[in-house]
Amino acid sequence: MPLSVADREAFLAEPHIASLAVEAGEGRAPLSVPVWYDYTPGGEIRFLTEGDSRKARLIAKAGRFTMLVQRASPTYRYVSVEGNVVWSGPTTLEELTRISSRYLPPEAVAGYVQGSDLHVLVTFRMRPEHWLSADLGALS
Repeated sequence: MPLSVADREAFLAEPHIASLAVEAGEGRAPLSVPVWYDYTPGGEIRFLTEGDSRKARLIAKAGRFTMLVQRASPTYRYVSVEGNVVWSGPTTLEELTRISSRYLPPEAVAGYVQGSDLHVLVTFRMRPEHWLSADLGALS
């Protein structure tokens, strides 16, 4: 069953590992890779990567991407969003800290952030335009 707008946005706001997909060019399947991200209901999805990575180059060329987040228990649920890149640019210390704080234990965040090279990171922002979602209900 599809999720309500509030439920799908709340689920997307949880710290799942996302599968990011972007067009990879003629004769190639889409590139699909795991990423950390940040989302606040009603806002933009943000994720960061190295600026010279394959995914960064492909997203810059395509101008859009898809993200899928899912869970397998206690019920299978997923949310997939697609949209255009609305902004990309250098990653700030605040963005790196906010995103890494979603995925790392509090005591590990400062070390991770200090060990990262902000000069090579780029942040992409996407406002979801198309949504797919489902919750398959209680497992029997």
